[in-house]
Amino acid sequence: MAKGTLAVAIRAAREADIPSMTNLLLEDAGERRAGSPGLWGLAGDAGTRVGAALAAAIAGEGHGPRHAWLVAEVGGELVGMAHSLVLPVPPIYAGNWGDPGLLMPECFVTKTAPEGTMLALVEAAEADLRAVGVQLHLASGIGLRQCAMLEQAGYRPITLYLAKSGLQAVPAAGAVRPAGDGDIAGIVALSAEHRRVIAALNARFWAPHPQADTRFDAWMRRSLTLEDRDMLVAGESDALEGYAIAQPASRLHFPPAHDISATGILDDFFHRDFADPTRLSDDGKGAGALLQAAEAAFARRGIGAAVVICPAAWPSKIEALEAHGYRTAITWMIK
Repeated sequence: MAKGTLAVAIRAAREADIPSMTNLLLEDAGERRAGSPGLWGLAGDAGTRVGAALAAAIAGEGHGPRHAWLVAEVGGELVGMAHSLVLPVPPIYAGNWGDPGLLMPECFVTKTAPEGTMLALVEAAEADLRAVGVQLHLASGIGLRQCAMLEQAGYRPITLYLAKSGLQAVPAAGAVRPAGDGDIAGIVALSAEHRRVIAALNARFWAPHPQADTRFDAWMRRSLTLEDRDMLVAGESDALEGYAIAQPASRLHFPPAHDISATGILDDFFHRDFADPTRLSDDGKGAGALLQAAEAAFARRGIGAAVVICPAAWPSKIEALEAHGYRTAITWMIK
């Protein structure tokens, strides 16, 4: 009987599944690397890292977010899996719906899996998340095939992660400079402007916390003391036009097989050139200078690829990023 006609069993992953799961995850990671080696390079000990991450999650070790792994099995062979976690709400957002559930990029099926396997995995993962109180569901998709399958399950894009490789340490242009203590008030004011924009784009998801300014102020002051990042501003302290924080990438966005030591992320990046989501001002020159300065800061640290986070409904910011060679690499989706 052909595999496509066999019943698919969805169940919780077990310790005995780890070798098969590791092989599938390495195969999946290898396909990403083939498409974009500058962003999706594999760690030298990728197999060991994947196996250790699976073992810890399946055993329920650690005190971080709650993880869960499900597998899809046909005739004793694994043909897919789903990895979910309960994602803490960032402190500057209200999180009126509570902590969301996130389907990680490790939610995928093999090309030989029976039709409907992905939908069955997603539905099972959502049911598991609802059982622990999750009300809002997110999914992280990489590549057209995975995003298309998530759309079939009812998910729609909410946030884009645009990436670029081959960063160069070019001199900063215009009025871009490192941030200092005297810039914090201006950065917080720009952050409030940024939050108003994204709240207008999706009030359900990006509702600001009542104490967002105070919390962001405290985080910016702490960030100035951290040696693993560069804080940059555009303009004079009393009239800032933009800010960018170039920091290391995190495991939240990259599966464990990938080496993220040479990848940076711009989560906090705002410039008044794209403050109007519908129209880019001044051809994005100021935003471009700030972006190039952040790329140069990464390059000086030996970081060759950058990822910038941008709401999917912000055309002017997307335009500014694409003008400098950024393309969507990861799509977070909402249901």
